[in-house]
Amino acid sequence: MTTTSSRSTAPVRYGIIGSGMMGCEHILDIAKIDNAEVVALSDPVQSSLDFAAACAGRPVDTYHDHRALLERDDLDAVVIASPNFTHAALLADVLATDLAVMVEKPMCTTIADCLDVRQRAAGREAMTWVGLEYRYIPVVSTLLKQLATGVCGTTRMVSIREHRFPFLVKVGDWNRFSENTGGTLVEKCCHFFDLMRLVAGAEPTRVFASGGQDVNHRDEVYDGRVPDILDNAFVVVDFANGVRGALDLSMFAEGGRFEQEITVVGDKAKLETTFPGNSVFVGRRHEPGVVEVDAPTPADVPYPEFHGGSSYLEHLRFIECLRTGSPAEVTVDDGLWSVVMGAAAHRSIDEGRAVHIAEYELGL
Repeated sequence: MTTTSSRSTAPVRYGIIGSGMMGCEHILDIAKIDNAEVVALSDPVQSSLDFAAACAGRPVDTYHDHRALLERDDLDAVVIASPNFTHAALLADVLATDLAVMVEKPMCTTIADCLDVRQRAAGREAMTWVGLEYRYIPVVSTLLKQLATGVCGTTRMVSIREHRFPFLVKVGDWNRFSENTGGTLVEKCCHFFDLMRLVAGAEPTRVFASGGQDVNHRDEVYDGRVPDILDNAFVVVDFANGVRGALDLSMFAEGGRFEQEITVVGDKAKLETTFPGNSVFVGRRHEPGVVEVDAPTPADVPYPEFHGGSSYLEHLRFIECLRTGSPAEVTVDDGLWSVVMGAAAHRSIDEGRAVHIAEYELGL
């Protein structure tokens, strides 16, 4: 591992565990960052390793076992971008090292595993960062900055809509079953629950949801099993400070103008943005019209098609924190809470009732 004294000048050397779609997104982004490089990859699937190695744009060492990658003495950071259900076991191994780690969302598929990770990461000197990169989408980060100015007054409501395409095909079709993903409201919507927490500035206390699998993947069969992944839902979240959040999800609505729409309403003003988009709109009560705030994707973002460039921007912040010894901007607790909210929403759907977060006895 690079020493503290040389970290500010030496390239940040990454190892990537998991070289599927998200792993390759990380690899391509890191390859475009000055003074950062991917030097090692791990994946049990050879075809994935071969494709990812080509994405690196430089010679890399490849492994079928992540433990061999972790035995190297020249790494500064590891990215875990493997299937969701592998995160808990991989984190147990990575957190036993002195390497900084960025783990893709969701941190784990269950609350119990998230709590175990929290315990393992506690007191650890190396940085543990959860890949909730939607925070760094330019329109989202601009909306959060506008909110921080106080323009909305006291925040009362946050609404997030995602109307999009169905889940993509993944290696081994692992993402067709909730036992592997944590369920759609964990796998996909942990991003949005994380954003709700940021906007609310408080922790959730109660979740009510209605949803189902009504359109997608119903005619697919894998080893005699039909997929069980939810494809639409409404979720309402109450926060401790009185803020209310609402999520509107459809995975069979790719025909719309926008994939995502976010609205924040306070007692003085309303903020709105969309993705795709490059503006945030501020509408003050009792004033005509709205003010448009530019939120362009920075010109140096190499792949704006990758989540609006947010993965690249996330790595810039990750590297800055690593070099300066600053704490992670997206913490283990952030990862935990985003899973708790999704799991509570699934329980609400399954049991047909509002779920109080206190039921989980988190002890936080």
